[in-house]
Amino acid sequence: MSFRIRLPEGIDTPTVVVDLDVLDHNVATWAQRFADRGVGLRPHTKTSKCPQIVARQVAAGAVGLTVATLGEAEVLADAGFDHLFQAYPLWAGRDDRARRLRALHERVDLMVGVESAEAAAALGVAVRGTDRALPVLVEVDPGMHRSGVLPADVAGVARAALDAGLDVRGAFTFGGHGYGLCDAPAHAADDEVAVLSAAAEALDGLGIVPAVLSAGSTPTAQLSARPPVTDERPGTYVFHDHQQVTLGVAGWDEVSLCVAATVVASHADGRFVLDTGSKALASDRPAWVDGHGKIPAYPDAELRSLSEHHCVAWTTGPRPRVGEVVAVVPNHACTVVNLVDELTIVRDGEVVDVWPVASRGRNR
Repeated sequence: MSFRIRLPEGIDTPTVVVDLDVLDHNVATWAQRFADRGVGLRPHTKTSKCPQIVARQVAAGAVGLTVATLGEAEVLADAGFDHLFQAYPLWAGRDDRARRLRALHERVDLMVGVESAEAAAALGVAVRGTDRALPVLVEVDPGMHRSGVLPADVAGVARAALDAGLDVRGAFTFGGHGYGLCDAPAHAADDEVAVLSAAAEALDGLGIVPAVLSAGSTPTAQLSARPPVTDERPGTYVFHDHQQVTLGVAGWDEVSLCVAATVVASHADGRFVLDTGSKALASDRPAWVDGHGKIPAYPDAELRSLSEHHCVAWTTGPRPRVGEVVAVVPNHACTVVNLVDELTIVRDGEVVDVWPVASRGRNR
């Protein structure tokens, strides 16, 4: 393995560690890939939740920033970022939610997702009387069967949004079913392009020329970055993780985040235990991923089970000793980041900074 993260001597555990050079490489490389294709990058910031990382993405040329919640948008607005898109079918039918939406709309360039006439009406009421219409994108289902409407229903949602006084800018989709199997990203990317093409036709029938046709997840983004897509919304690419390596999206040398763990037990039968349970590694484990993460220094080891504070691993190869500190690459970096208050930033095995996970827990 060409894993590049070197853990600092004496680091306490469990600790989420980010290698600054690898992080900057990922930010710059992905920005250039999409610039070369003439497709914008609107990175999803739910991955890092960290203003210092977001600032690097903006400096690399991001056309905007994606958030999952109003809380995440508020944190970014407070940090001075503009051009925010909440890629979620926001429900503004509660007084407090409507008030927060209105306040954000009045202070930053905010765009939100919509996929029903009911939600469109509530959004319109929330921002009624402001000096400009709230921009929205209609969410289209690419076959993931989560939120989003079928292409045949895009015109109806868009018409309801116009009736509510909203500014329909285009459509968006998320090919999250690209995580279903190792060979799924290419098919999911084709689905994204197909439904956005159909959405563009539906909007054109209403006299709306879509300025934004947004797609993407980290596995599909490079595959769906083609007409009519105008921008992509990957998030995990700044860190990568065991999933992305398994899917072939990244190599081990592009993984910038790991969890430092201490071996607290090691047995002759090949079993050893780390102090990084589900509260440090999270519990995500797709069927096509081997174990609950990977230890690059011990590639034969399988992280078989997690308790809250124990990770039980087994190996038929070399086994780490009690007290040894190892780097664990988690299956899903996004959920791991949301478990901690800060990221320990390293370069060449030395701590160079500590960055806050500023929007941790901002799920509303």
